Amino acid sequence: MKILLVDDDSFLRDMYSIKFVASGYEVDVADGSATVITKLQQGDEYDLIILDMVMPGTSGVELLKIIKEQFPAQSKCCIFLSNQGQEEDIREATEAGAIGYIIKAESIPSEVVKKVEEIMKKSKQN
Repeated sequence: MKILLVDDDSFLRDMYSIKFVASGYEVDVADGSATVITKLQQGDEYDLIILDMVMPGTSGVELLKIIKEQFPAQSKCCIFLSNQGQEEDIREATEAGAIGYIIKAESIPSEVVKKVEEIMKKSKQN
């Protein structure tokens, strides 16, 4: 499975990337919306896009809406990984089309990998 991990925090982006690669996933990273859009315009394809809610410029929800409009095939498997844990944040992400929402502060990186796998498994069953 090929994952695009989007986070403006390079430390977190690298840490999660290392955990996913160690679990056997191919991981590409992006620091924000402009990089994501460029990658998708170049024809890069992903089985999963993991988005942060809060990023400079375009928020994760706004980015998901852009992906849905411009690259609909890539919008089917998006999960949010964020420190924003309010119900309204989770609802906003879900309404935008996210298949899951993980709060960073509630999970160590190896647990994040397991939660992503669980969300993907449930998504494929539906």
